[in-house]
Amino acid sequence: MKKLSGRVQLLLGFTLFSMFFGAGNLIFPPGVGAQAGNLTWLAMVGMAVSAVGLPVLGVVAVARAGGLDALGNRVHPFFSRMFTIVAYLAIGPCLAIPRTASTSFEMAVPPFVGPDAPIGLLQLLYSLVFFSLALAVALRPEKLTDRLGRILCPILLVLIVVTFVGSLLVPLKGYGPPQSELYAAAPVARGFLDGYQTMDTIAALVFGIIIALNTRARGVEEDGDVVRCTVRAGWMAGVLLLAVYAMLAHIGALSGGAFPGATNGAVVLTNLVPALFGTPGSVLLAAIFVIACFNVCVGLISSCSEYFNVICPKLSYRAWAVLFAAVSMLIANAGLDLILRVSVPVLSIIYPAAIALIALALFHRWLGRRPLVYPATILFTGVASILYTMGDLGVLPMALARFLGALPLAAQGLGWLLPALVGVVVGLLLPQGRKKT
Repeated sequence: MKKLSGRVQLLLGFTLFSMFFGAGNLIFPPGVGAQAGNLTWLAMVGMAVSAVGLPVLGVVAVARAGGLDALGNRVHPFFSRMFTIVAYLAIGPCLAIPRTASTSFEMAVPPFVGPDAPIGLLQLLYSLVFFSLALAVALRPEKLTDRLGRILCPILLVLIVVTFVGSLLVPLKGYGPPQSELYAAAPVARGFLDGYQTMDTIAALVFGIIIALNTRARGVEEDGDVVRCTVRAGWMAGVLLLAVYAMLAHIGALSGGAFPGATNGAVVLTNLVPALFGTPGSVLLAAIFVIACFNVCVGLISSCSEYFNVICPKLSYRAWAVLFAAVSMLIANAGLDLILRVSVPVLSIIYPAAIALIALALFHRWLGRRPLVYPATILFTGVASILYTMGDLGVLPMALARFLGALPLAAQGLGWLLPALVGVVVGLLLPQGRKKT
């Protein structure tokens, strides 16, 4: 039995952090700071729960269950297969992977070219280079610890720390009052909901396979040891995420005080970083975005390719990786806004189910003998999230829409919680006709 050294375990944690930390993770914390003002740290309590706690628990839950497929099988094999495919596609080639290229392009190219520059052509060339490099790294998934954890993650952390230190050394106006009524009224709840939007909880369900692969590549073969190493990597990544989010939130709060009126975290950073460092600040910010987005792109291509190679081995891992990179490049250049509009309803449906699965898995020690809790909870959660999504699209009868809107936390986008709890109770009360899984 081989155990990993502390240094190698730390590298695995760095690798997982790199795979988590993309454009959304850069944007949301400073956005929270700018909007919450002097209530920033209350808001960050909520964000810490949803953007750090839930993803870490997701890694733990999947590792202990033996993979997302095994976790989903506790509900039903058909659900497991469909949910897993939808989750991989949603955070993979249909949404998150194209977004890594388009977001990093917006921060890295347009600010440095003239107004007459051929932006469309530049974006095509940028995405071609971006995805070619990401594909080259992703083709060796067992080497991600060496390439992301050992090289790119430390560079990214250094750049963020430099920005944070600059905000401490350069005198700026302090935290201002909250710029959002939502944050002024309920900073913790609002921070929780904004952290919810990072999508890291879903990402946590699919990244475990890559961390396990990298662990085995280091000579760890026992399943129990692989699980323990994966869980430790999850906790290490969580600590890094929390530290970086705190720095970015502070930067955002200072930016909100000095440059009020910013509508999102990207604008917040664009306002503050050049003010701290001048023209080099724009270069610094571009480098942070490019490296963060590149790391996530590599992680998502690897994770998606590993999974689809398992369920459809007729195509090799390499073929799947090339396919996902090519499709993502096309979407990044032609129709990302449309894809985002289409994907939002899908995410609104699968995210509550992901949270419910994680919660059930954490209590599996006690729920394992009541296996119907899983399908009952997911059924109630799924129906509620589908109905709420239909309501958002305006295709529900008015009476039903009003009823759903009256449920606890519906106004905060968490109306599915009560139906989920009802599902738990129903599952506990039903006669148990299945064996423990």
